[in-house]
Amino acid sequence: MEKIRIQKIMSDCGFCSRRKAEELIREGRVKLNGRPVKLGDKAAVRDNISVDGQRIYVPKKKKNIYIMLNKPRGYVTTMSDELGRKCVTELLDGVDERVYPVGRLDRNSEGLLLFTNDGAFANSIMHPAKQISKTYRVTVRPDIDDEQLVALSEGIELDGRKTLPASVVVKDKTPGRVVLLITIKEGRNRQIRRMCEAVGLEVARLRRISVGPLKLGMLKPGTYRELTAEELRAVRNAIGKEN
Repeated sequence: MEKIRIQKIMSDCGFCSRRKAEELIREGRVKLNGRPVKLGDKAAVRDNISVDGQRIYVPKKKKNIYIMLNKPRGYVTTMSDELGRKCVTELLDGVDERVYPVGRLDRNSEGLLLFTNDGAFANSIMHPAKQISKTYRVTVRPDIDDEQLVALSEGIELDGRKTLPASVVVKDKTPGRVVLLITIKEGRNRQIRRMCEAVGLEVARLRRISVGPLKLGMLKPGTYRELTAEELRAVRNAIGKEN
């Protein structure tokens, strides 16, 4: 029977993301048939893989689920929170399969957030090499000038490395308030907020409205829906994955 890297098995079965699986393995919390594993170890689906002594159920065949949620403010993008804050998974009432978020939005941000139990799909969306575009509607204060627009568009140095060029469009402008549409092709931690702060802008509201070809549309805050077959084809084409 073909053997697969353990972190991929954990990701594909929806237990957690591949990145989280690698973290669990490094911490020594994952065992294969009772023995601790290391990164790179492989297993067969029939093997006993456990985390903290609890066996992971690996179905022979699972249904892949792809969900779009309109995340409201006040929710953290995590499966559970030790501080007792509200988690985005609380909004997925009625989803029987275990799914996890693709990327994240910080607590005060809102908008389009994807969930899936398809580890390969999730990794492709998040992989920096794919450069999947993400568009945000950003309300900033107090005003913006041409110099700030150019800086945001050309890239801002964050953590010693410049961000990739971005598309920045002024959508609306009133005294003390500007609405921007910012499209980026990477996903660093709190990137949009930090870019705006770096040029002296205060972010009053940040909402993600698209990921690649996927549009948030009229989906109400706090609600979700499954992606359509057409949307799945479009996003797979964007990441170069066969249908």
